[in-house]
Amino acid sequence: MPTISQKGKKMPASPIRKLVPYAEAAKKRGVKVYHLNIGQPDIETPEVALNAVRNFEQKVVEYSHSAGILSYRQKLVEYYEKFNIHITADDIIIGAGASEAILFAMNSCMDPGDEIIIPEPFYANYNGFAVNAGVNVVPIPSSIESGFALPPIAEFEKAITPKTKAIIICNPNNPTGYLYSEEELKVLREIVLKYDLFLFSDEVYREFCYDGQKHFSVMHLDGLENNVVLIDSVSKRYSACGVRIGAMISKNKELMATAIKFAQARLSPPTFGQVAAEAAIDTPDEYFDKVIDEYIARRNVVVEKINKIEGAYCPNPSGAFYVVAKLPIDDSDIFCQWLLEDFNYQGQTVMLAPATGFYATKGKGLDEVRISYVLKVEDLKSSIKCLEEALKVYPGRTM
Repeated sequence: MPTISQKGKKMPASPIRKLVPYAEAAKKRGVKVYHLNIGQPDIETPEVALNAVRNFEQKVVEYSHSAGILSYRQKLVEYYEKFNIHITADDIIIGAGASEAILFAMNSCMDPGDEIIIPEPFYANYNGFAVNAGVNVVPIPSSIESGFALPPIAEFEKAITPKTKAIIICNPNNPTGYLYSEEELKVLREIVLKYDLFLFSDEVYREFCYDGQKHFSVMHLDGLENNVVLIDSVSKRYSACGVRIGAMISKNKELMATAIKFAQARLSPPTFGQVAAEAAIDTPDEYFDKVIDEYIARRNVVVEKINKIEGAYCPNPSGAFYVVAKLPIDDSDIFCQWLLEDFNYQGQTVMLAPATGFYATKGKGLDEVRISYVLKVEDLKSSIKCLEEALKVYPGRTM
């Protein structure tokens, strides 16, 4: 039998999706499953985006430019101007989601064996992207006790080696919901300039900031024009995950000239997704006002109710729509599978993402889970009640 590649063997399974077969089996048994494992909002996609696809008039669905439809990129320039981010259409390459944009960036900036530093816990698929590109992840720890704030500069410097080529952050953060401050990002600026590194910033949750806090983009850091790569996506912004449209943005001309070759190799991003994404930019501000109010209400329910559970702790996040909660459990992978296989409360259970998959350091996240507060308030109340009842009878409870 032919052998599977070493890269294939190293590719991690998604902690967000690997429990899907157990959830499907639970549903077949008649158990209602509350999905808090995945960042799939139940918010309606803006009508303006849906109508653009419904009213598509071209007679042929053609390839787009490999960098993306020009009118879309030009409209994105206007979108970023609202945030005081000054770019041109040539600074943008559209990808099939932020996922492809990150792969373009990694493959353009790093060689196999190079290292990328990531504060952990981090978006689980960064591990997969790194394996795909042959890049080694070097994690540095942040802690739930500090709400997952940026680690001290000394931790970054300890991790830097001659093979270090980049740092990646997600702001606001997935999975923790932490919003990096301007001061924290200026610390990163010092490190990036001192060691001449690339700084990838995944800012797909830019609009989702709470409690009066404001998002500060790495594009506002002076002197990093050739170092910064902004990663973005429409998936969460417009509750349009299935359109699979993201972007890689940089003012580094050599980098973009390199990345376009990877973009050409896959021909072009999806046309209908770009049509929807371009129209979505016209979404009225009231849409976001309502969405943010809704997410704040959802966050407050989750944080308040988890912190009332004996032995559990959950920081109060300032952005995105995720929390990492610490639970009195022995192993989050076992616990999350047990919830689906062996537990139900009044015919209901909850699907969570084990936090182990959001760490690169083995053994971390065993007593933590990621919760996506993407369901309506009443469903969140029911799901956290399920969690509370599950913890009372879980065989691996630690306290």
